[in-house]
Amino acid sequence: MFEIEYEFGEEDLIHFNEIQFMRNDEIQHNIKKNRWIVPGIMGLIGGFYYFYYGDMKSSGYIVAMAALWAVLSPKIMMLDLRRQILKNYTNKEKSKMFGTYTLSIDPANPNYLLEKSPSGKNKMAWADLVRVEYGKRYVYIYIDLSTALVIPVDKVKKGNLEEFAEQAEKMVERFS
Repeated sequence: MFEIEYEFGEEDLIHFNEIQFMRNDEIQHNIKKNRWIVPGIMGLIGGFYYFYYGDMKSSGYIVAMAALWAVLSPKIMMLDLRRQILKNYTNKEKSKMFGTYTLSIDPANPNYLLEKSPSGKNKMAWADLVRVEYGKRYVYIYIDLSTALVIPVDKVKKGNLEEFAEQAEKMVERFS
């Protein structure tokens, strides 16, 4: 029997959502557009001030603001995204989401991944799971294309995560 126990918290939820947003082409396009169009327009205004009025100081301020916008706007957008992610959940939902999780692969019941979480016990059919993905600090077991069990490597309390992830990957492949 393969079993792991781990702690899932707010930073893990935020991390997974950030990855999902970074993979979304539409959001990436909007970030790039915001990062370059606004500073480009500001640069044109700065150039106008310099060439038409000969005002080097005002032009320098405007171009400096444009450069700061280009550098800082994606970071500010990600901070805002983090804040919005946590706002989407009520305290009751958070209490059912964050806490200690136990995942089990039981040879006696090989068709299901067994989950014990703060919200209760669940059985997930291997045929319904999409894939197992490895990150630097996380292992993801995708339930569908946009939802996953996020397992933080550094918060595993009990069990061998590598063996569990390999076995889960084999089970997903076998039943899909």
